[in-house]
Amino acid sequence: QLQLVESGGGLVQPGSSLRLSCAATGFTLESYNIGWFRQAPGKEREGVTCINNSGHSTTDADSVKGRFTIFRDNARNAVYLQMSSLKPEDTAVYYCAAVILPKDSYYYTCPPAGEYEYWGQGTRVTVSS
Repeated sequence: QLQLVESGGGLVQPGSSLRLSCAATGFTLESYNIGWFRQAPGKEREGVTCINNSGHSTTDADSVKGRFTIFRDNARNAVYLQMSSLKPEDTAVYYCAAVILPKDSYYYTCPPAGEYEYWGQGTRVTVSS
């Protein structure tokens, strides 16, 4: 069965770092575009960052540029979101999503949420002192 599972969330203090994992079962992530989304309390889901099937990454959320990095570990069939200098406004449930798209699709921007076929259940990140 095709499945994505996020992990790594938790309660952290402002300024700390956290790494979220997105692991796949039933398919190989190397061939997929992967996106990270988040939904903060009382707000709608927003795209954060993404990586395509060529390894090119894009950050859609200006608020995380320079602080968040997406990367792949194909040997582990996983994608990660490395978060640094966390702020209270980063508090949200973080989701990963996957879809196969033609090569070079969405090179300058991340695919919108509606393009993704597979979604994880989310992992909660709370940044608070």
